[in-house]
Amino acid sequence: MEVCSKFEFTNIQCTSLDKEFDDIEYCYIKSVNRSYKYISIKVKLFKTPVTKVKVNAALYQRLNGYKPFLYNITLDACKFLRNTDRNPVAKYIYELFNGHSNMNHTCPFDHDIILEKLPSNFLNTRLTDVLPFPEADYLLETHWYAYNVNRAVIKVYGTLS
Repeated sequence: MEVCSKFEFTNIQCTSLDKEFDDIEYCYIKSVNRSYKYISIKVKLFKTPVTKVKVNAALYQRLNGYKPFLYNITLDACKFLRNTDRNPVAKYIYELFNGHSNMNHTCPFDHDIILEKLPSNFLNTRLTDVLPFPEADYLLETHWYAYNVNRAVIKVYGTLS
C-alpha cells in the first residue's frame, strides 16, 4: 500500500505596509481545475534600487489557532542570495519558489518583484518527499524589510492531506 500526501493552497494575503515604498499589484490563487492551482504575486517597487533587504519567514501549523512550527528565521537576503548554501533552512524555503520568481539574483533589486504561477503540485514534492511534513493546515508568513523597515507581509496558507 502506498501512502500519498497532497499539498493544496487554501488562501493568500499580501499587505504593503508602506505604500510610498511598494504596492501589491496582484496577489491571488488561481484554480485552473480540481487538481491544478497556483499562486501569483507582483510587488511594485517605487524606490529602486533596493540594496538592503532582510526577510523573516515563519512557519505555523493550525492547532487551535496557528502555532509556531519548526522554523522562524530572519536573514539578510542580499548576503543569502550571494551564497544560498550558507543557510540550509533558508535554502529549503527559497527553493520552494525561486524557479517561479525573478528574485534569483543578489542585490540591488531595481525592478518589480514577481512570483508567477507557482503550482501547488510543485510544492507537493518538496513538502512530502524532500522533507516530509505531517498532515495539517499550514501558514508561511513572511515579512519583507528594506533598510530595516518592515515594508510588506505575505501570508500563504495551505493544507497537506
